[in-house]
Amino acid sequence: MSERFIFTKHRCSCYNCGKEVDQVIKAVRSQAQVVCPNCGATRIFIPRIEEVGRKGLYTKIGCYDVWSLVTTAVCPHCRAKGPHDLTIGCDQFTVHCRNCDFIHFYKFNLEYIAQCPIEAE
Repeated sequence: MSERFIFTKHRCSCYNCGKEVDQVIKAVRSQAQVVCPNCGATRIFIPRIEEVGRKGLYTKIGCYDVWSLVTTAVCPHCRAKGPHDLTIGCDQFTVHCRNCDFIHFYKFNLEYIAQCPIEAE
């Protein structure tokens, strides 16, 4: 994920380890991720739709709380830097540009839990 689009954090309790930590949220055209830095629980979403549409168009209730966040990013569609609405559920991840209404809709694809095998010194 060397391309930069969305990179932000959201403090909440991890669904896997239960610790309250800043969940790392990343999104580019090819995928989106939500990662717990404490336990390594990672949800990966893959793109399904990119189109102009209204906020909340693809939002559905899932098994976890739906996160509604706002972050600043450069839109890959209109190239304007500005606020983007993030809506993240257990099986969907939507990024909405407030400037041009372009929506990136990602669908849940994979979940894994990993820890770095090298201990920090």
